Amino acid sequence: MSRAEPLSAAPVSAELPPEIHAMPGHLIRRMHQASQAVFDAEIAAAGFDLTSVQFAALTVVEARPGLDQASLSTAIAFDRATTGGVVDRLEAKGLVRREISKVDRRARHLHIEPEGQTVLSGVRPVVDRVQGIILGGLNAAEKAAFLTLLEKALATVGDATRSDAKIDNRAAVQLRRAAK
Repeated sequence: MSRAEPLSAAPVSAELPPEIHAMPGHLIRRMHQASQAVFDAEIAAAGFDLTSVQFAALTVVEARPGLDQASLSTAIAFDRATTGGVVDRLEAKGLVRREISKVDRRARHLHIEPEGQTVLSGVRPVVDRVQGIILGGLNAAEKAAFLTLLEKALATVGDATRSDAKIDNRAAVQLRRAAK
């Protein structure tokens, strides 16, 4: 997809049961797929070699110099093993460096390299444009409401993306009762 081509919604298949189109999980998955496709296409078109997760990690490392890898995994909502691979790739690209902790030799503290600063400076306008494309069908008030509702929904289910996280079952029960 080029930057000149608008992202169009995939046609809704008449073969799918109608209820699937009202299921938040299905719609969120489709939105994630579309969001990822737009991000990947725009970043590549701008000449960068960076995934959305690498962008998130690099942004956090820049904002919190010296944070450890475990804290980074929490900040970007990824498990430690996956985060380690992300940091491996960022390090191989010369964007971050690891330093062994003086207090705990098992811990690695992360710092952004000058090349990482350069990449972030160049990629930020592209990422900002991607955000506009992703929510392009919404006006300013709808965008604000959408983001607020997403944050509220995420706060309710907790960090269910991590293998060690548990969904707050009381909140889930309350939501089911309210929906009836």
